[in-house]
Amino acid sequence: MIDSFALHVPDAELEPEPLDPGQIVSGTPEVTGKVVWESADGRQVRGIWQITPGVVTDTEADEMFVVLSGRATVAFEGGPVLEIGPGDLAVLREGDRTTWTVHETLRKVYTINLGPDAAADEDR
Repeated sequence: MIDSFALHVPDAELEPEPLDPGQIVSGTPEVTGKVVWESADGRQVRGIWQITPGVVTDTEADEMFVVLSGRATVAFEGGPVLEIGPGDLAVLREGDRTTWTVHETLRKVYTINLGPDAAADEDR
């Protein structure tokens, strides 16, 4: 069991999370992150994530996040286009296929809920 804690997110040190080269559409985006809590069964994860400018694709998990800094356009295959920036809360559905155009280095705090099969495969 983890003790209660506080973390100043804008200054939190993050670890490199290499992108699959197949996800990079343009630019040289770099991803860093930090898991701050994970459930015992691995199905719930909370953390901090950051990406530098560029364009990447992703298949999303069931996620809710709040943007702390930076700006991006998130285009959903066959769906909406979201303009996100500081203070915005977004909800992504598991399986959503997205293209992220990151205009300014974006930092977010997130919570992810993984299905029973995904928990074993997720490396976050």
